[in-house]
Amino acid sequence: MRLALTIEYEGTRYHGFQIQVDAPSIQAELEKAIERLTGERVRVKGAGRTDAGVHAEAQVVAFDTASAHSTDTFVSALNHYLPSDIAVGEAYIVKPDFDPRREARSRTYRYSILNRRTPSPMTRRFTCHIRETLDVERMREAASLFLGAHDFRRFAAPLPANSTSSVRAVYNASVEQSGSAIAIGVVGNAFLQHQVRRMAGALVDVGRGKLSADDLQAMIDNEQTDKVAHSLPAQGLCLVRVEYADYPPRTL
Repeated sequence: MRLALTIEYEGTRYHGFQIQVDAPSIQAELEKAIERLTGERVRVKGAGRTDAGVHAEAQVVAFDTASAHSTDTFVSALNHYLPSDIAVGEAYIVKPDFDPRREARSRTYRYSILNRRTPSPMTRRFTCHIRETLDVERMREAASLFLGAHDFRRFAAPLPANSTSSVRAVYNASVEQSGSAIAIGVVGNAFLQHQVRRMAGALVDVGRGKLSADDLQAMIDNEQTDKVAHSLPAQGLCLVRVEYADYPPRTL
């Protein structure tokens, strides 16, 4: 049977979701825990390959197993075997061909900023500390420029040679403030590597007054400009949610 899990993790000490050579990863820890429970060596597929240091509140993964354990047992036992910075929230039996990456309708990310003069030891693993006062209203207005389908190559890490397209659709982009906390939310069909962090970096530069709305529009339109979207640190980014047509499954 194919089992799907919704998992949460603090990405601080991992080199991303995907298995790495001689470096810890979320995928490797999951596969080790599954082997300890079932005796099976499986390959776990995820909805997205979060980068090193990036967190997740609701990543979705799937794998095949011949185990007769119940879904409740998988949740409790995997949480026993997993390190404390990774946890399984839910487990479901899904259709045999369920693909958590290809079937995802949208992904929601949040980039968290602490905007005050002094840093916070309590939030340093989950926020980017920015000392300069940011103009949140300007950031909020600029965020709307990301809406729609655009070629986001200017907001991505260098694209691999076999990349077919750098066009991605953004369904929602928001900037919310509560005291010194600023949250940049982005919902899209999919994202290029570093795309959300560079989008957040561009919005921060708008808030600093280093970029204008016209500058940002030119970058989105891939016009000739010397402006650059700087990538913000990984620890502020979190995968919040992945949406599907039928997950959690209603029928099998």
